[in-house]
Amino acid sequence: MTILLNETFGKLKTNVKGHVVLPEDPAYDEVREIWNAMIDRRPAAIVQCATADDVAHTILFARENGLEISIRGAGHNIAGNALCDRGVTIDLSTMKNVRVDPQKRRAYVEPGATLADFDKVAQTHGLATPVGINSTTGIAGLTLGGGFGWLTRKYGMTIDNLVSAAVVTADGNQIRTSETENPDLFWAIRGGGGNFGVVTEFEFALHPVGPEILAGLIVFPFSQAKQVLTQYRKFAQSAPEELNVWVVLRKAPPLPFLPEDVHGKEVIVLAVFYAGDIAEGEKLIEPLRSFGDAYGEHIGPQPYIAWQQAFDPLLTKGARNYWKSHNFIELQDGAVDAIVQFVGKLPSQACEIFIGLIAGASNRISPDATAYYHRDAKFVLNVHGRWDDPAQDGIGIAWAREFFQVSAPYASAGAYVNFMTEEEGDRVAAAYGANYERLVQIKRRYDPENIFHLNQNIKP
Repeated sequence: MTILLNETFGKLKTNVKGHVVLPEDPAYDEVREIWNAMIDRRPAAIVQCATADDVAHTILFARENGLEISIRGAGHNIAGNALCDRGVTIDLSTMKNVRVDPQKRRAYVEPGATLADFDKVAQTHGLATPVGINSTTGIAGLTLGGGFGWLTRKYGMTIDNLVSAAVVTADGNQIRTSETENPDLFWAIRGGGGNFGVVTEFEFALHPVGPEILAGLIVFPFSQAKQVLTQYRKFAQSAPEELNVWVVLRKAPPLPFLPEDVHGKEVIVLAVFYAGDIAEGEKLIEPLRSFGDAYGEHIGPQPYIAWQQAFDPLLTKGARNYWKSHNFIELQDGAVDAIVQFVGKLPSQACEIFIGLIAGASNRISPDATAYYHRDAKFVLNVHGRWDDPAQDGIGIAWAREFFQVSAPYASAGAYVNFMTEEEGDRVAAAYGANYERLVQIKRRYDPENIFHLNQNIKP
């Protein structure tokens, strides 16, 4: 069987410009490595595509040979759907080109690009669009699931800035989609994940940002967590949309502005971002300092690109990761109490709970305008379990799941698909709310055989 498959893959190699990596190739283990070390799957072949034609050839090849398909952008997704066992992985990670038209304020981005790749080119023109907060994240998965970050309050979600996309469908056709071309597909890919095809180019609207912004951290003792959170939720109600403040609760990393005896202790951190006049930003953030008696702070003007990479050292690949997530319209007292309770028993040095403030532009978009439905969400909370030793899996996963259950009564409806783990398929319909049935209909049109099912799957 293996010999037969290898002969068949030899034919594929002649039809693609990229590389076909097989299990016997020396680079195989390196190529199949993805961000979440919990995922260990062995595809029969990994096709490192160079062009959209390569993607089309690979889809048709896999279908003709009855092989499962997985799609990898940057390989950063928590669920690990980038890899399949004994099937074909369409690896887009070498398609990383980013082109910017500064006059039109448009970016044209290939699906293997990371946020760092995107930001670097856009910022040479003083432009950006809302993306995530970890620069090694892939633009493709982030966008298709929704996408949010520091600029979301002002400019909406990543999908709200998507203008068009080039898509290879399940039958190998290459089409363009936008508000005027194949608009049903354009609606679906803005939050519907990789269910409908393989995007080979994204076109984004850009906005003037930076290149210098005001950003940094204020670190308070964990003993003051409840008072800081209580004041934070009030502050968030009236903060201008140019200002974003997220909350991170974890054990303190060895930050140089913190006393050494604080390193490794539980802390509550305000992560501050302001994309406007620096002097005005300094006035706006001043009240944050009165939330408690801080261990220390490091806030000042810095390049937007530098801030986009500030959290990368805490999120390097190779660790074992398990997440649980809720949306919140408001942070009720019960949610605050649950957060404080579970940060008080973190199962590892790298575990954390973070609260992302997304209230603003995205709330003004109708729930049925895109596949992403939960436009009432003002906060997204992620329980980020992270450790190195497989022996810790049990305690780490149990901690995350228990917190998820305890905090659920205070959360709003739905889910954010980019933060859902592999076993959360039962939450898919809830993630799309009233939009789900329309997504099913579009799935039937573009992928009736559910070829693209290694995702948070919408069944046709």
